[in-house]
Amino acid sequence: MTTRNPTTDTRSRTSKTDAAASVSQAAHALDRQLEAVFMVADEPQGLVHLATAVGRPVAEVAASVARLVADFDGLSSPDGTQTVRRGFELREVAGGWRIYVRATHDELVTDFVLTQNPSRLSQAALETLAVIAYKQPISRGQVASIRAVNVDSVVRTLLGRGLVTEAFTDSETGAINYATTDLLLTQLGINSLDELPHLSPLLDGGTDGFEDLL
Repeated sequence: MTTRNPTTDTRSRTSKTDAAASVSQAAHALDRQLEAVFMVADEPQGLVHLATAVGRPVAEVAASVARLVADFDGLSSPDGTQTVRRGFELREVAGGWRIYVRATHDELVTDFVLTQNPSRLSQAALETLAVIAYKQPISRGQVASIRAVNVDSVVRTLLGRGLVTEAFTDSETGAINYATTDLLLTQLGINSLDELPHLSPLLDGGTDGFEDLL
């Protein structure tokens, strides 16, 4: 008959408990890392891209994304407890994941952006808006190429103001292409984009303007 050693059993249980706690802490840390990435991402992020960014296996990242979706939706948190349904959601779009305002709050957010936060656009935002207006549909990368600066935050501002919208996602590159909205026409007091002035006479060095830059 084998006699069990209470001390050995206790140590074994403690070791398993510590290992489980370590895994839980690692999962929690990964969730917070991905959450931070999603907060600044302008385009949907694929699992492989996210895994590369945080230096973790794709399977672990996929599990973390699933936990975040459930957490934001108020289904459960990493520790299994019920959470509060957030005003935003983690949504899969075009093969990637990105944080969006929850549809039930679209009207409120639109009203806030358009009427409660009416600060003027910066020069950078105006220049970016002009490029999109004349070259639409156009990706952020193409806009950045024309302006020779990063336009991520500026495009976010224009989206928030309702002046541009995500027209479509390129099936090959995954890049989101942007276009102007009817709100821009209203703000400019015109009926269509055809009424925008021709740029060529306003630009130095030729008659073609940036129409030929891309």
